[in-house]
Amino acid sequence: MPRVDGVDDARDARTEDDTTSAPPPPPPPEILPAVPLPARSEHPISATGPTGPYPVGLTGPAGPAQVPRVRRSLSALLAGLSSGSAPLPPMSRPRWLRRLPHVVICLIAVLVAIGSIDELSTGYRLGVEFGLLAGVAQGVALVLALWRPFPAWWLSLSATFIAAVAARSNMTEMVPPGPNWPWIGPTIAAHALILFLLALRMPARVALAVLAVTGLVTAFVQGVLGGGPYSGTGVLAVSVFAVAVLLGTALRGSREARTQLVEQEYLTAEERSRRTLLEERNRIARELHDVVAHHMSVISIQAQVAPHLVDNPSVELKENLDGIRQNALEALTELRRVLGVLRSENPDDAYGLGAGTGAAPDSPQPTLDRLDALVENTRAAGLAVTTEITGEQLPLPPGVELSAYRIVQEALSNALRHAPGSVVRVELTHFPRGLQIRVVNSSPSRPAPPSPGAGHGLLGMRERAMMLGGTLMAMETACGGFTVAAFLPRSGTTTSRTPRPDNSTGPKGPPDPTGDTS
Repeated sequence: MPRVDGVDDARDARTEDDTTSAPPPPPPPEILPAVPLPARSEHPISATGPTGPYPVGLTGPAGPAQVPRVRRSLSALLAGLSSGSAPLPPMSRPRWLRRLPHVVICLIAVLVAIGSIDELSTGYRLGVEFGLLAGVAQGVALVLALWRPFPAWWLSLSATFIAAVAARSNMTEMVPPGPNWPWIGPTIAAHALILFLLALRMPARVALAVLAVTGLVTAFVQGVLGGGPYSGTGVLAVSVFAVAVLLGTALRGSREARTQLVEQEYLTAEERSRRTLLEERNRIARELHDVVAHHMSVISIQAQVAPHLVDNPSVELKENLDGIRQNALEALTELRRVLGVLRSENPDDAYGLGAGTGAAPDSPQPTLDRLDALVENTRAAGLAVTTEITGEQLPLPPGVELSAYRIVQEALSNALRHAPGSVVRVELTHFPRGLQIRVVNSSPSRPAPPSPGAGHGLLGMRERAMMLGGTLMAMETACGGFTVAAFLPRSGTTTSRTPRPDNSTGPKGPPDPTGDTS
C-alpha cells in the first residue's frame, strides 16, 4: 500500500503512543499541515475504518470505487430491457400480408382471454369477476407483447401467480385428480408466445434470465406452496417456455447474422472499389513512367550538350547547366525507385486481348501509331472492327496518346468479352482542342461466356480521362450495344471535376469538343 505523507506519520505516532506504559495519558498528536493527496482514482483513500485510512478495494469494505461498476451493470441491464421496446416489424413480403402477424396474435389473445375466463371461473372456482379480470389480463399481456414484451411478461406472470395462489383455498374441496395447476392451457400458450416475442427482440441473456425467473416462480408455487388435489403442469409449462425462448433466440441470432452479412458485403464492396481505384492509378503511374523518364533523359542530355554549343561559356552558365543535369538525373533515380515499388518483376498485361499474355517490362509504351496492330489482333480474336480517323492529325503529347490508346484497347477488350460476334466501330476525331474517341459495338450475336474479370475497365478509362482533364461516358445503345465516348484535351491539363456515372445517358451525348453551340 502506498505511503501517504502526513497521514501515515500521524498513524505511526498514535501506534507508538498506545504502546507506552506511562500512567499519564498521552498528549494529543501534533496536528500536521494538510498535505494534498495524490489524485489516483484506482486507490481512493477512505477517511473511516477501524485501523485508520485504507485504500478501498484492498483492505476495506466495498465503497465508492464499486459504485461505477454497479451503475454500469444496471445501465447494461436497462439497455437490454429497453432494446425490445420497438414495435414488432411487419412482414416484408408480400405487401398485402404485412400486418398478418399482428392480426394473428390479436386473434390468439381473444381466444386466450375467453379460455382463461372460462377455466378460471369454473375450474378454479374464482368467480366470474376474478376470472374475467385474470383472463383479460392474459389477453392484454399478449397484445402488449407486440410493443412492450418485457412488461407483457411481467403482467402475464403476475396474473398467473395471483390466480394460482387464490385457487389454493378452493382446491381443498375438489375431487382428485383436480384441475391443472398452476398453469392452465390458455395461459401456457399465451406466456409461451410472449416469451417467443421477447426472445425475438431482446438479447439472449435477457431472454434466459426471464425464463429462469419464470421457472423459479413456477417451482415456488407448485413445489413450495402446493395445494389440494391438482394436476401439476409446472414441468410441462417450463418445457414449453424453454422451447419458445430457444426458438426465438435462434431466429434473432439468424436475423442478426444476416444483417451483419449484408453490412459486411457492403463494406467489402466499398473496400473492393477503393482497392480497384488504387490499382488503376498504380497502373497508370507505371505506364506514365516511361513518358516522364523520356523527357527527363532529354533534359539531362540537352543540359550536358548545351555548353558545347556556345563559344566560351561562362562559369555561371556551366554551373547552372550542370545543376539542371544533376537534378534531372536525381529525378530519374527517384522515378526508378518509385517504379520498383509499383511494378512487379513480371507484371501481367491487364489490357491484353489474349489470355495469359504478359508484357515485357522494358517495352516502350504504345501510342496511336500502333492502333492498326491493335485492331488486327482484335479481328483475329473474332470481332469485326472498322476504324475511322477524321480531322487534322496534329501532334499530341505522349501522355494523351498513351491514354487514347489504352481507352480504345480497353473498349475493344470489353466488346470482345461481353459482346461476342458483334460489329465494332472505332472513331477518332482530331480537333484543335483535343481528340475525341468513340468506340461503338452492336448487340452480341451469341451469349457472352462468364468473364473472369472484376469489371473495372470503365474505372480505369475514366481515371485516364480525368487525369488529363477530359471526359468519358459509357452507355448502352438503343439496339442493345454499348458506346464508350471520351474527349482528351490536347493540353492534358488536369482539372477538378466530378466523374459521371457509367450509365449516364444524357440526351445530348458527349460535349462538342469544337466549342460550337449552334
